[in-house]
Amino acid sequence: MKNINNLNSTECTKTTTKLSQPHSSRFHIKGNGSSWFVFLCSFLISFTGFVFGWDTGTISGFINMDDFVKRFGQRTLSGYYKLSRVRSGLIVSIFNIGCTIGGVTLPKFADLFGRKVGLVISMFVYIIGCIIQITSRISWVQYFIGRIVTGLAIGSNCVIAPLFLSEISPKDIRGSVVSVFQLLTTMGMFLGYCACYGTYHNSTGSYQWELPLGLCFLWASLAIIGIIICPESPRYLAKKGLIGKAKQSFSKMKRCTIDSPEVTSEIISLQKSIGEENTAGTSSWKELITGKPLILYRVTMGVLLETLQELTGDNYLFYYGTTIFKSVGLNDSFFTSIIIGAVNFVSTFLAFYAIDHIGRRNTLLIGSAGMFCCLIIYASIGVKLLYPGKFGIDPVKSVGDAMIVLSCLFIFFFAITWGPSLYVIVGESYPLRIRSKAMGITIGSNWFWNFLIAFFTPFISSAIHFAYGYVFAGATVFAFIFVYLFVPETKGMHLEDTDLMYQHLKFGSAYKARTFYEKLEGSQISEK
Repeated sequence: MKNINNLNSTECTKTTTKLSQPHSSRFHIKGNGSSWFVFLCSFLISFTGFVFGWDTGTISGFINMDDFVKRFGQRTLSGYYKLSRVRSGLIVSIFNIGCTIGGVTLPKFADLFGRKVGLVISMFVYIIGCIIQITSRISWVQYFIGRIVTGLAIGSNCVIAPLFLSEISPKDIRGSVVSVFQLLTTMGMFLGYCACYGTYHNSTGSYQWELPLGLCFLWASLAIIGIIICPESPRYLAKKGLIGKAKQSFSKMKRCTIDSPEVTSEIISLQKSIGEENTAGTSSWKELITGKPLILYRVTMGVLLETLQELTGDNYLFYYGTTIFKSVGLNDSFFTSIIIGAVNFVSTFLAFYAIDHIGRRNTLLIGSAGMFCCLIIYASIGVKLLYPGKFGIDPVKSVGDAMIVLSCLFIFFFAITWGPSLYVIVGESYPLRIRSKAMGITIGSNWFWNFLIAFFTPFISSAIHFAYGYVFAGATVFAFIFVYLFVPETKGMHLEDTDLMYQHLKFGSAYKARTFYEKLEGSQISEK
């Protein structure tokens, strides 16, 4: 009996017309003829993630640079300058409030004018925010406003780009394609750490932070050029009734002629799916609550997953890594941040295999268990062994080194599991008619919790120190249980098939289900 993935294009086209299932937007990759182009487009679209990563990597260094602290900090009675916990917390975390607002509002442009236009608009907003920041000479309030504006752009990008990627990628490699966004994000973080290390040690004055910030203009410009090069989402074009343009987009992605049987089959199947979606419901905000099948369940699942991602404690290390490593007695904490950035970047490559082969569910479960072990040991030795006497005085170097190793191991587990997986899951969990709205809400919740952690971490850390790790460890336990009971596997499914899966999903029984698409595909092969 033939496997359906091994059929040639003619057989595949004939087969799709015979299948009893209505949701059949196949979008197969024939050999490697089109996969390279899909990955090229994913790289160009995901460069917006590089911009986000660069911003995250540099701000953690800025708040520890002498000139930055002198310009935007407060002078103490002893004549030194320092950033208060409130001010440093706001400068770092207000970005996330901008992201929350931008993730819910700006993706509307992607629904009205296309995914490409939505991303380009976001990048121009980002450039405006960078201008506001870099012209802030002594006003921390102006810099604060600039952070909000750049946050609007990044929040929008983190919704539109994964959405765009999920819509152009074949089911077989969708996890890998969408994960490119996280890969470019981690690359940006790593290079941002490197840039701060270089300017901190080789520059004086405002060049320490203005040079890395100034490079944001270059990255945003390159992102705009890359977006323009890519074809528009064929699913968006078909949804808008632009069938001719949808055919052109499909033909570019599949590297075949516009009149080929493959493209014709794609368009017919997609039109049928869109017609059924339009019958099922509208694209209003109300449908996020009342829509079927289980739209509210899916949105709630996405919100909780995004919340739990933040409660793993990843941004505790990313935002305040430089400060944390100073507290464990490391002389060059900027260099240590580079190490963590490198681990984060390199580990993300493994996600390409894990998400599409191990599956979304299993990847999250493995990550939760691994991060729990790291956090428990990290917090325990930090509380009990790091400082034999008074806290903050004479740290034990071997214990500090062990905490750095545990931090790297934690980042390793996060980078191959919870880091990239959520972009994939939220990108394929919602029907096309409400996809951008649902993703805006779910990813917006991530930014909201990101803000809370970034703002309150200085206060909590000063109160309970490394016992803070126990809080995150507890969250990973809850995350494991939640994923096990409520998050179904979507590996190998077509985007148009998710509604069928949720029609049959019972509350709290996700652990009983095999991959839904394997059942669907098996029935199709048997019928053939």
